[in-house]
Amino acid sequence: MTQWIRIDGDLSIPETELAFATARSGGPGGQNVNKVETRVLLRFDLEASAALRPEQKARLRERLPTRITRDGVFHVTSQKHRTQAQNREAAIERFRELLAGALADEAPRVATRPSKRAKAKRVEAKKRRSRTKAERRGTGEWD
Repeated sequence: MTQWIRIDGDLSIPETELAFATARSGGPGGQNVNKVETRVLLRFDLEASAALRPEQKARLRERLPTRITRDGVFHVTSQKHRTQAQNREAAIERFRELLAGALADEAPRVATRPSKRAKAKRVEAKKRRSRTKAERRGTGEWD
Protein backbone atom coordinates (compact mmCIF):
# COMPACT_ATOMS: atom_id res chain seq x y z
CA MET A 1 0.00 0.00 0.00
CA THR A 2 1.38 3.39 -0.99
CA GLN A 3 1.89 6.02 1.68
CA TRP A 4 0.78 9.54 0.68
CA ILE A 5 2.30 12.79 1.90
CA ARG A 6 -0.39 15.43 2.28
CA ILE A 7 0.91 18.83 1.14
CA ASP A 8 -2.31 20.86 1.41
CA GLY A 9 -6.06 20.36 1.15
CA ASP A 10 -6.09 19.13 -2.45
CA LEU A 11 -2.52 17.92 -3.08
CA SER A 12 -0.90 14.69 -1.94
CA ILE A 13 2.30 13.13 -3.21
CA PRO A 14 2.96 9.37 -3.10
CA GLU A 15 6.00 8.46 -1.03
CA THR A 16 7.14 6.25 -3.92
CA GLU A 17 8.08 9.46 -5.81
CA LEU A 18 10.58 10.33 -3.08
CA ALA A 19 14.10 8.90 -2.94
CA PHE A 20 16.09 8.82 0.27
CA ALA A 21 19.84 8.56 0.74
CA THR A 22 21.93 8.70 3.88
CA ALA A 23 25.33 10.12 4.74
CA ARG A 24 27.43 10.74 7.80
CA SER A 25 26.19 13.73 9.70
CA GLY A 26 28.28 16.55 11.13
CA GLY A 27 27.92 18.00 14.59
CA PRO A 28 27.48 16.27 17.95
CA GLY A 29 26.90 12.57 18.16
CA GLY A 30 29.43 11.11 20.53
CA GLN A 31 31.17 7.89 19.61
CA ASN A 32 28.89 7.20 16.62
CA VAL A 33 29.38 10.50 14.80
CA ASN A 34 32.01 9.13 12.41
CA LYS A 35 30.45 5.68 11.98
CA VAL A 36 26.68 5.99 11.60
CA GLU A 37 24.94 7.54 8.62
CA THR A 38 22.21 9.65 10.22
CA ARG A 39 21.92 12.54 7.74
CA VAL A 40 19.00 11.99 5.39
CA LEU A 41 18.89 13.40 1.86
CA LEU A 42 15.40 13.53 0.33
CA ARG A 43 15.17 13.80 -3.44
CA PHE A 44 11.99 14.43 -5.42
CA ASP A 45 12.10 14.32 -9.22
CA LEU A 46 9.95 17.32 -10.01
CA GLU A 47 9.92 16.76 -13.77
CA ALA A 48 8.88 13.09 -13.55
CA SER A 49 6.20 13.61 -10.91
CA ALA A 50 2.69 12.63 -11.93
CA ALA A 51 1.18 14.23 -8.81
CA LEU A 52 1.93 17.83 -9.86
CA ARG A 53 0.36 19.80 -12.67
CA PRO A 54 2.68 21.68 -15.09
CA GLU A 55 1.73 25.08 -13.59
CA GLN A 56 2.59 23.78 -10.10
CA LYS A 57 5.97 22.56 -11.35
CA ALA A 58 6.63 25.96 -12.94
CA ARG A 59 5.70 27.76 -9.72
CA LEU A 60 8.04 25.53 -7.70
CA ARG A 61 10.90 26.14 -10.16
CA GLU A 62 10.27 29.88 -9.89
CA ARG A 63 9.93 30.09 -6.10
CA LEU A 64 12.49 27.49 -4.97
CA PRO A 65 15.33 27.74 -7.52
CA THR A 66 18.12 26.99 -5.01
CA ARG A 67 16.54 23.67 -4.01
CA ILE A 68 16.11 22.36 -7.56
CA THR A 69 19.01 21.00 -9.61
CA ARG A 70 19.44 21.51 -13.35
CA ASP A 71 17.98 18.03 -13.84
CA GLY A 72 14.77 19.11 -12.08
CA VAL A 73 15.38 17.24 -8.84
CA PHE A 74 14.12 18.93 -5.67
CA HIS A 75 16.24 18.16 -2.61
CA VAL A 76 15.93 18.52 1.17
CA THR A 77 18.50 17.52 3.81
CA SER A 78 18.03 16.86 7.51
CA GLN A 79 20.71 16.21 10.11
CA LYS A 80 19.09 17.77 13.18
CA HIS A 81 18.54 14.52 15.03
CA ARG A 82 20.79 11.68 16.10
CA THR A 83 18.78 8.92 14.45
CA GLN A 84 18.10 8.22 10.80
CA ALA A 85 14.38 7.69 11.43
CA GLN A 86 13.97 11.09 13.11
CA ASN A 87 15.91 12.81 10.33
CA ARG A 88 13.77 11.06 7.72
CA GLU A 89 10.61 12.39 9.38
CA ALA A 90 12.16 15.87 9.69
CA ALA A 91 13.11 15.85 5.99
CA ILE A 92 9.57 14.83 4.97
CA GLU A 93 8.09 17.56 7.19
CA ARG A 94 10.44 20.19 5.72
CA PHE A 95 9.57 18.97 2.21
CA ARG A 96 5.88 19.34 3.02
CA GLU A 97 6.38 22.87 4.42
CA LEU A 98 8.46 24.05 1.46
CA LEU A 99 6.00 22.75 -1.12
CA ALA A 100 2.94 24.09 0.70
CA GLY A 101 4.56 27.52 1.10
CA ALA A 102 5.70 27.73 -2.52
CA LEU A 103 2.37 26.56 -3.95
CA ALA A 104 0.21 28.84 -1.77
CA ASP A 105 -1.41 31.79 -3.50
CA GLU A 106 -0.13 35.17 -2.40
CA ALA A 107 -2.69 37.57 -1.00
CA PRO A 108 -2.99 40.59 -3.29
CA ARG A 109 -1.53 43.77 -1.85
CA VAL A 110 -4.11 46.33 -0.86
CA ALA A 111 -2.94 49.88 -1.42
CA THR A 112 -3.30 52.10 1.64
CA ARG A 113 -2.74 55.78 2.38
CA PRO A 114 -1.02 57.25 5.41
CA SER A 115 -3.37 58.92 7.88
CA LYS A 116 -3.32 62.69 8.53
CA ARG A 117 -1.71 62.03 11.89
CA ALA A 118 1.04 59.92 10.32
CA LYS A 119 1.75 62.66 7.73
CA ALA A 120 1.86 65.36 10.42
CA LYS A 121 4.17 63.23 12.57
CA ARG A 122 6.53 62.69 9.62
CA VAL A 123 6.65 66.40 8.78
CA GLU A 124 7.26 67.31 12.44
CA ALA A 125 10.15 64.84 12.62
CA LYS A 126 11.67 66.40 9.49
CA LYS A 127 11.34 69.90 10.96
CA ARG A 128 12.92 68.78 14.22
CA ARG A 129 15.84 67.21 12.33
CA SER A 130 16.22 70.35 10.24
CA ARG A 131 16.37 72.58 13.37
CA THR A 132 18.98 70.27 14.94
CA LYS A 133 21.19 70.51 11.86
CA ALA A 134 20.65 74.27 11.56
CA GLU A 135 21.80 74.73 15.18
CA ARG A 136 25.00 72.86 14.38
CA ARG A 137 25.85 75.26 11.58
CA GLY A 138 27.76 78.25 12.75
CA THR A 139 27.47 81.79 11.53
CA GLY A 140 30.66 81.33 9.58
CA GLU A 141 32.58 83.81 11.76
CA TRP A 142 35.51 82.77 13.89
CA ASP A 143 35.89 83.96 17.49
